[in-house]
Formats: sequence, structure tokens, C-alpha cells
Amino acid sequence: MSEFKAQLLQYQNFLHQIRDFFYSRGVTEVKTAALLSNPVSDVYIDSICATVNREIGELKSLYLHTSPEIEMKKLLARGSGDIYQICSVYRDNEQGNQNFNEFTMLEYYRLDFDIHKLIDEITELLVKLGWRHNIRRISYNEAFIKYAGIDILQADFDSLKSIAKSHGLSTEFDWIEDLQMLLFIHLIEPQIKNYSACFVYDYPKQQSALAQIDSQVAKRFELYLNGVEIANGYQELQSAKDYRHRFSNELAKRKQLSKSISSIDEQFLLELKEGLPFCSGVAIGIERLFSSIGL
Repeated sequence: MSEFKAQLLQYQNFLHQIRDFFYSRGVTEVKTAALLSNPVSDVYIDSICATVNREIGELKSLYLHTSPEIEMKKLLARGSGDIYQICSVYRDNEQGNQNFNEFTMLEYYRLDFDIHKLIDEITELLVKLGWRHNIRRISYNEAFIKYAGIDILQADFDSLKSIAKSHGLSTEFDWIEDLQMLLFIHLIEPQIKNYSACFVYDYPKQQSALAQIDSQVAKRFELYLNGVEIANGYQELQSAKDYRHRFSNELAKRKQLSKSISSIDEQFLLELKEGLPFCSGVAIGIERLFSSIGL
């Protein structure tokens, strides 16, 4: 057997184990549309636009999904129960050794799970896939206090600018969350690389994205394997009102950065008229996970 064939079979088995894991737990595999009417609203993720039906006189712009999140949440609102999906996703303006315009994502949602219960389950998935190293958990604030002596939840914008300046880092930011992320990259991520696997949870509320907020923290987490970010998970917002507010804030920031903007996905908000069931969800980069498991 050729080495290439062996690699293909290894990847096939990897995907089979993931599907078997969810099948054994009663989580339903779904497939949602990849071409959407609305681009992503996330400030720092860009959609790829596809022009269709030009030659039949029905010219229309659609957008390749950057994740299946919104479409899967529509299913949750309709009563799908626990669901997962493995699919290709597409993002514009990506570059670097770990960033690509197209990659494979595992996204899944578990009803009645908070982020810590979801972290427990992801840990069990890692073990099933062959992970044999220790797995650490640390809160975002605990990491900053331990490795940088900074109480990141209490530090204001000006104090963080002073800290960044003392490390020779840029202070040219409009929003505190960007400075928090810069300091995390330079002061914390090098320390996380010392752990084979590490969940970082309870991010500052300014980095909430689409996660629930509890006091000063956003109920979200990221997973790092061998120093590489593998997964990003939330304890999900539930009400259409909260989603509208978050989308509006993101689009306003995109506009301030002279990025392309679009209208809010009103169909999604309509689907949430009864609210999203309490759940937590996570997006996992399949290629990154596969590469890390093999290390």
C-alpha cells in the first residue's frame, strides 16, 4: 500500500470515528445550505461572494458560508434536538500557515449543555480519536494573572495600552477587545504552547461574539492543541433580540473599518420567535484536529 493511500484511509477512519461518537450519543448528522443570502456579520471574518444565474437573466449574489452556525441554529429553533455537521467552509482574506480560504469544519450543538459540560464531551471525543496527553483547563483571566500579572477583567483600555506599550506592541486600536486579543497572542499563547492540550474559557465580555454574558465574562471557550487553536465554543444566545443587538454591533464595527456590510438576516431572527433552546455549540477545525491528533 502506498503512503498516500495509507493517509487517505487514516483520514477516512478519523471521520468514521467522529461520526460513530455522535451516533452512539444520539446526535443527528445534518446538512445545511452552503450558499446563503447574507454574508457573515463577524467583524474579522469575510465571506466569499458568488454571482449566480447570470446567463439566464436572474443575476444574484450569494455568499459561501463561513460556518454552518446560522443555518444549524434555524434547525435547533425548529426542534431538531442535538445536531452536528461536517462540511467545507469558505473565508475570504485568509493567509498564513494555519489559515485557508477553504477548510473542513465540525460544528455541533448540545441541548441543556453549558460550556463546561461541552468541554467534558469534547475531551471524551479527543480520547476516542487517540489523544493520550494531559488536557488542561484555565480561565482567560486566570491565564493573564498567572502568566502576565494582569487582571484582564478589571483592566481598562488606558491601562492595557500602557501594558502593550511596555512590551513594544501597538496601541492603535479602537476597541478594548482588540487590545485584549493582542496581549493574549503575545503574552499568553506562548505559555499555552507548553501544554499539549488546553481549554481557555470565560473570555472577557467584550469578546462575547454570540455567546451568553454572565457579569464580566462571556461564556465561551477555545481549545488549543500543541499551541494551535482548534475549536471555538459558546454557551449560545437564545433570544432574537439579543442576536439582533450583537449583529448590529458587529455590522457597525465593520462599517467603521470600511469593510463590506449587509442587512441582518431577518429570516433567522424570525425563526427565533420562540427562542433558541438552551444549548452550547462548538466549531472545530477538522484538518487542524487531524494533524494534532497525529503528533
